[in-house]
Amino acid sequence: MELPLSDLSNFRLIGLKLDHKTTNKNFKAAIDCGMLWQKFESEKWLERIPGKLETNIYAIYFDYEGDHTAPFSFFIGCKVAEDEKVPEGMSALQIPSSSYVKYLAKGKMPECIAEAWGEIWKSETNRLYQFDFEIYGRGSWDWNNASVEIYVSSAQTSNNE
Repeated sequence: MELPLSDLSNFRLIGLKLDHKTTNKNFKAAIDCGMLWQKFESEKWLERIPGKLETNIYAIYFDYEGDHTAPFSFFIGCKVAEDEKVPEGMSALQIPSSSYVKYLAKGKMPECIAEAWGEIWKSETNRLYQFDFEIYGRGSWDWNNASVEIYVSSAQTSNNE
């Protein structure tokens, strides 16, 4: 479900970055991103991130080489203060101020996320392919009835423009 355009201020994340670019071709991103999520969870990286400003986990898609079919980078982390030191083995990522179309993925995880992205890819949203992200907060904890916000960098307010 698409919601109105939101302007968000810049913020900084610390977390794990996929060590190579991935692509949505041949389900490679699902495998690569899934493996990074598995590492993030199994090695308890959430607990290792210093100075978290909130408990939400951000999954960021960025450094696109074109549209959603081209290679891109992927990062998982948490929002921290601008001056927070980056521990060994982690990376920092700065998300610039921008306008975003907000989508809401609802349902069973992780299927609802894949379905939401499928809708986004087919939509007429004027995507900028800069920084897109999912926010996993309290609403995502029940995997049978999850709610996850997805923000897509955009230059328009709706599919109808």
